[in-house]
Amino acid sequence: MASIDDESGSSSKKTVGKRGVTRLQKIHKAKSNGKRIEVQWNSRGQPIKHNSKTFASFIGVTVRRLVPISLDNWSAKKNKEDKFGGVILTVQNPMDSYSFASKLEHSMSLWTQQGKKGIWINLPLQHSNLVHSAVKAGFRYHHAESDYLMLVYWIPHTPDSIPANASHRLGVGAFIVNNKREVLVVQETSGRFGGTGVWKMPTGAVNEGEDICDAVIREVKEETGVETEFVEVLAFRQSHKSFFQKSDLFFVCMLQPQSFDIQSQASEIEATKWMPVEDYAAQPFVQENELFDFIAKICLSKLNDNYTGFSNVPTTTSSGKKTYLYLNNDAIGSHLLASKEQA
Repeated sequence: MASIDDESGSSSKKTVGKRGVTRLQKIHKAKSNGKRIEVQWNSRGQPIKHNSKTFASFIGVTVRRLVPISLDNWSAKKNKEDKFGGVILTVQNPMDSYSFASKLEHSMSLWTQQGKKGIWINLPLQHSNLVHSAVKAGFRYHHAESDYLMLVYWIPHTPDSIPANASHRLGVGAFIVNNKREVLVVQETSGRFGGTGVWKMPTGAVNEGEDICDAVIREVKEETGVETEFVEVLAFRQSHKSFFQKSDLFFVCMLQPQSFDIQSQASEIEATKWMPVEDYAAQPFVQENELFDFIAKICLSKLNDNYTGFSNVPTTTSSGKKTYLYLNNDAIGSHLLASKEQA
């Protein structure tokens, strides 16, 4: 029920209370109980006094749901086209799920007309309230990081060619030998080898944005306290259905020790020592495990100068990024390295 009141609306700047969907809950509750909410108006047709803000919220939400919104109205988003005919959106500002769903629906229609293909939505953690609306619109999860969720949608009626999420995890192991032919080994406190008594190489995972040669030096320092210098990659293996069902690449690297005093990482390492390399290779676990035995034999061959691994050569990509190329440092590799140094 609406009544006429000639009082002018107040322009006070009090803090705004509950708005939007929260106020609509009051309207829905009143309707369910068979009640009506009265609203008063001033001479200029503005709702005033009690229930005026609730009515204004009702009108605002109704308009956002019904009025077409163009792509230019995505004020809460920063979007750009990718190199493959798609669109990448990043939600930057707060938005309620009703507004998001309405804008997304209209934009999807527009992108379909424009012949766009893959649509990517980057939802930062603080905008997780919009996930349900995106999924309801047909989007699926692609990947997630600690601070955002990426969702994707393939528009055309053709096979979906959106690339899969990163498929591999990188790990490193360090083969470090002193001038006494002793290898640096550790016993871990937990995991597969925890409590087994097996002595193994220091190992660990490569961090995002970290080079293999830097990662293995860091891991050795963290676990044993020993300073090292990278020499070469001796070998690597690939396995599947590993961590979180992803594939795994593990690089066995040879390092040169620059210090010899041991300071074990108490949280992960039970014990650390320098062990005769022949004793390491003679451990029952190593000999009974084909992969470990193979790696031990490669390491021994390297010590006996019967094996050449892959050295890291600094170079630059076509886009100007600094990177490393790992190549076999045999006669041909040495010639290529010498040519590079002379250039």
